[in-house]
Amino acid sequence: MVSAGDFRNGVTFEMDGNVYQIVEFLHVKPGKGAAFVRAKIRNVIAGSVTERTFNPNDKFPTAYIERKEMEYSYEDGGLYYFMDPESFEMVPIGKDDMGDNFKFVKENMTCKVLSYKGKVFGVEPPTFVELEITQTDPGFKGDTATNATKPATLETGAEIRVPLFINEGDKIRIDTRTGEYMERA
Repeated sequence: MVSAGDFRNGVTFEMDGNVYQIVEFLHVKPGKGAAFVRAKIRNVIAGSVTERTFNPNDKFPTAYIERKEMEYSYEDGGLYYFMDPESFEMVPIGKDDMGDNFKFVKENMTCKVLSYKGKVFGVEPPTFVELEITQTDPGFKGDTATNATKPATLETGAEIRVPLFINEGDKIRIDTRTGEYMERA
């Protein structure tokens, strides 16, 4: 059991027959009245996000999400195939269950496949990935006032903003949670 007073980002629990994950939370202690917890919760199966307030004493059963490391193999007709490194079994996952940050994953990368009671509902890519720039315009000296960026296309087809000194063929490190350039690799 988890109480609303113990909510933290990433905690999963069952409520009203659904499984929810805390996206954001805030403990509020108003000057008048009782304290409460305001939280943004995401339905892990449906993917919808709602905001709700809880009494800090509310208790919910903990939902155990299985996170299994699997290797991304290939994509075929809207299905993405992941290989279990222990049994070498191929698991197909639909495009709807992929997050927006999956655009930074290339073949043979290890990802975490998330499932609840055997139903896969999401894929977590590695937090940081190193990818090569396949297309970007050259940056010219004197083009900037401060902190200028330019669009760049990565080897996976994703587009991000990079500093002007990055050129085609450079390998860069990307934070997949935010989709931002971190540094040269």
